[in-house]
Amino acid sequence: MPRPGLRFVAAALSLALGAAAGNGTAHAFSGGNHERITRAALPWESRSLTAMADADSGAIVANDKGSYFDQGFLHCDNADYLDSRYGPNYPRTREQANTELIACIRGSVTRFKQAVAAADGLVDADGKVKPREVDLNTPCAWNEQPDRAKCTVYENLGRGWHAIEDFYSHSNWADEASPYPIGVHNPPGLKKETLPEFFSVRRYSAMSEREWTQDATSHIPLDLSTGCYPDLESTHKRADCTGRTTHDNDLSKDTMSYNRSRIDSNFDRAVQGATNDVKRQWQDFQDELRQRYGSRGDTMICALTHDDPAHTCS
Repeated sequence: MPRPGLRFVAAALSLALGAAAGNGTAHAFSGGNHERITRAALPWESRSLTAMADADSGAIVANDKGSYFDQGFLHCDNADYLDSRYGPNYPRTREQANTELIACIRGSVTRFKQAVAAADGLVDADGKVKPREVDLNTPCAWNEQPDRAKCTVYENLGRGWHAIEDFYSHSNWADEASPYPIGVHNPPGLKKETLPEFFSVRRYSAMSEREWTQDATSHIPLDLSTGCYPDLESTHKRADCTGRTTHDNDLSKDTMSYNRSRIDSNFDRAVQGATNDVKRQWQDFQDELRQRYGSRGDTMICALTHDDPAHTCS
């Protein structure tokens, strides 16, 4: 698996996993691409960054392990829709698509709040780093069980950011369609370079469920779509992709091997969009820690970004 500095290994891994992805055995940015995006977004010290971003064992790929892989809303799947001006009788309404996208956003909002709460355990009441809580000498488990505070913060951030990264590879937000007629298998591309307002995770974390859901829904474009994948929807029923825009054949940009990736610069747009959004999410998280915890927040940020915070951050 890729390691810091060996970017050519990451590229090779991406191509290797891409071949598998093209056969329908994966439905998220490959681990190598999740690592590439996360490393590009976070200016952290080496061991801390590896704990978050490693393609095989980092927090950023925890949602691709075990039963989490089958939860479509953890990967922003199944928010597919095609407006009637492109063809009649699409089997999903805009409202149904919105429900799946809102479920994806909700996961990231929840993880943000849990990460902020867990950060309180990084330092004591006097603002001193707790050495045991920031130790990375043994791997974090990413199993939702009580762990060192640094591991718990990373797990929640990594799981929340994973869905946001996947949104760019699974949707038509930043890409463009092929030159052929728009339809179920060639949905329109929005080709947006801006970050979506509906992933205003920090702002939503301070709002009621009803308020932020209304706000997020108001920012969802009519033609936004993510691909259908036969995993569990937010209703916990497995998606039936018959007659729908699919992940594998129609929209995925998880690796360069997918059809949609090969159109113009779609793959690069997905990677850049995801990188920019993780930068936004990390800045917003830092701002929240400073607002919530005052001067202790700066020490928490130092503890999360430095490899030996017990000596360098107190």
